[in-house]
Amino acid sequence: MDDHGHGDAASSKLYHEGARALQDHFDSRRIADRLEEVTFHDDLSEDDAGFIESCAFFFLATADADGRPDVSYKGGLPGFVRSLDAKTVVFPSYDGNGMFRTLGNVLVNPEVAMLFIDFADPGRLRVHGRATLSNEDPLMSEFEGAQLIVRVAVDRVFPNCPRYIHRMTLEEPSPFAPREGHVPPVPGWKRAPVFAPHLPKTAPPKKPLPRVPRRTPERS
Repeated sequence: MDDHGHGDAASSKLYHEGARALQDHFDSRRIADRLEEVTFHDDLSEDDAGFIESCAFFFLATADADGRPDVSYKGGLPGFVRSLDAKTVVFPSYDGNGMFRTLGNVLVNPEVAMLFIDFADPGRLRVHGRATLSNEDPLMSEFEGAQLIVRVAVDRVFPNCPRYIHRMTLEEPSPFAPREGHVPPVPGWKRAPVFAPHLPKTAPPKKPLPRVPRRTPERS
């Protein structure tokens, strides 16, 4: 606690000194502490799991070994992200552009943040944890089109105020979203002469993924 009886950065799992400095500047430390107390949790609830599995997309934030951030959109059909239990979320990695910026980050820095948003009935949920990758995961066969399975060991879960979420509805799923009995079309950019000769010439290899040195950040 600080001199005013408020929680300090060291006693919070959610806030660091930067957040605390701005909370004090805007006199919001009390409500920030109350929000952490009421909404923050370490495990996925049944409602959290249901929300996650109803989503057809989410945003995935990662960082490299030096802390440089990146964020990507991950889409599929509802249910392509699963909650296996209160501490585990899994999702498939589908064919992409071959850059592997997001999953490459995971190989060197396991810390990830997932943001799930419902635009039809505004709501959002944040899930933070540590990710691992595998092309030998037993769930590979359960996700059509999966090149890898990403497992996230959940550390923190908390909702956000939905007031700035614009209400939108899904017109139709992407024809590129893998699903049983459906062969996704080849995206136009892969047929372009400037890129086509440089595409992988073989299917994804079955051998284990490469190992690279991992950053092991200190955890509060």
